[in-house]
Amino acid sequence: MTRTLLVSTDQAGAYPSIGEALAAAGDDAVVAVSPGTYYEALFVNDRGATVVAAEGPGTVTIDASSGTYPTVSCNSGRLELRDLVLKAGDAPVVVADRAKLTLTGCELSAGFGAAVQIAGRSEFNLARCRVTGGRYGLVVEDSDGSVEGCEFTDLAEDGIIVRIGAAPTIRTTTVTRCGNRGIYIYQYGKPTIEACEISQIGQAGVAVVHQSAPVLRRCRIRDTRGPAVSFGRGCQGSVTECTTENTAEPAIEIAEGASPTIVEGRVSRQAAFGAAAARAATPQDTARVEKLLADLEAMVGLESVKDEVRALIDEIQVNEWRRSAGLPVGAVSHHLIFAGAPGTGKTTVARIYGELLAALGALPGGSFREVSRRDLVGQYLGHTAEKTAAAFDQARGGVLFIDEAYTLSRSFGSGGDFGQEAIDTLVKLMEDHRDEVAVIAAGYTGDMVTFLDANAGLASRFARTVEFGNYSPEQLVVIVERMATGDEYLLDDGVSEVLREHFGTIERDENFGNAREARKLFEGVRKAQAQRLRQTGQRPSLDELRTVTVADVQAAIGR
Repeated sequence: MTRTLLVSTDQAGAYPSIGEALAAAGDDAVVAVSPGTYYEALFVNDRGATVVAAEGPGTVTIDASSGTYPTVSCNSGRLELRDLVLKAGDAPVVVADRAKLTLTGCELSAGFGAAVQIAGRSEFNLARCRVTGGRYGLVVEDSDGSVEGCEFTDLAEDGIIVRIGAAPTIRTTTVTRCGNRGIYIYQYGKPTIEACEISQIGQAGVAVVHQSAPVLRRCRIRDTRGPAVSFGRGCQGSVTECTTENTAEPAIEIAEGASPTIVEGRVSRQAAFGAAAARAATPQDTARVEKLLADLEAMVGLESVKDEVRALIDEIQVNEWRRSAGLPVGAVSHHLIFAGAPGTGKTTVARIYGELLAALGALPGGSFREVSRRDLVGQYLGHTAEKTAAAFDQARGGVLFIDEAYTLSRSFGSGGDFGQEAIDTLVKLMEDHRDEVAVIAAGYTGDMVTFLDANAGLASRFARTVEFGNYSPEQLVVIVERMATGDEYLLDDGVSEVLREHFGTIERDENFGNAREARKLFEGVRKAQAQRLRQTGQRPSLDELRTVTVADVQAAIGR
């Protein structure tokens, strides 16, 4: 089990400094640091450690600006830093050599040194970090890793340096206000640079020399005193669908003896670049998504429903990936129609769908609010709009599930015009708050057509209609078997066959309850078993208490 050590200057039993906690920690320990400023330099050598701000971003500052050492050094070890503010003087802020380094949500600033310096075939990952001040923002030498959603600003010389064969991926990152070059690639550097924003640069936006071969895709480079991209003699690589603005001419400068591939292409006006693109994408809980999809898959039957939901989730997930890559994403409606007979799992699927949207970051992740006509329709003019808006507001961040939604249309029930007022109110709310609530309207297939005809704009608000078919006799047997297992009953030999025969004889009209029929029958079976056991006149054994017989089922069917 991972050991966690607390650092605090005023809490009894905690370590007073981060360095002391690291010295006492074993391999791969977590050091949780209480809010405050800690004037020290940290060293992690030949082991693993995680240092994290215990109360979140911006609460912990590690300041080594008065000394001559880097603020954090890691040699031949593994180090993860989260949500920390790190300051250095003339030395680099973070140095990694032959190490595995992860920085997430950190803020770094230096006097004259580099903010982050990585060498010795290290592996690294920088995510959502902000570098302000220093001579260089990031120096990567002979190492591979990734930079995503980061900002490098106000650097005296170069924003990012990639050299000696290093091949990192730099994605959705902003490099701005650099005195010399935005990104400098030399000595066989081979970075991939995607959806980055490079601006307000003293010389070239991206300078490539010494046999280097970068790949630039969909970047925006503007306001540079030098060219947007310059390739020196002997360099290769590619520039694909990049935009340039207010740079020296030519925007892409290619020296004699250089042979990069330049691919022009239109970039949508909706495309996002740099750290802004990364911020626009919401984090996804992939483990939670897989768990929820497994729960959906475990439901009895509903194969077409599962296919529809999986298709919706695939589209949402890919859209979030596109957004994080800086690609434009069209407006997507999460509102659905669930049509079909009762007892086919519409409410359960709606709950899973809402949780999937939250896990994918498509919804904030609020409550599941189930309503019907009486919850939305008032008793006088104006009352309905108020009730409908209140129900909608209670579902913010999650799902508003409207059962028997067709009863809101004018042709159903008394006070039909008030029902129409609820529909008209919903249409406006669904459009104004499409990213905050998923509305799922459920009901019989034919009646839902009437519901959609009740307002000219209603049908366009729903992404699609998902059809829930009746369960087959075999599927209803499985449902009963699961109910029995859940309540620790055992079905005797022959019970499943009797159940299958019974469900095969039931007429499947609009009043057929599907899983409700299975639940109703199972409750009758339990009563029949209880009566049978009670009439024996003696206390039954454990096996007798658990076993359901054919006679119990036949008695329940005959009721």
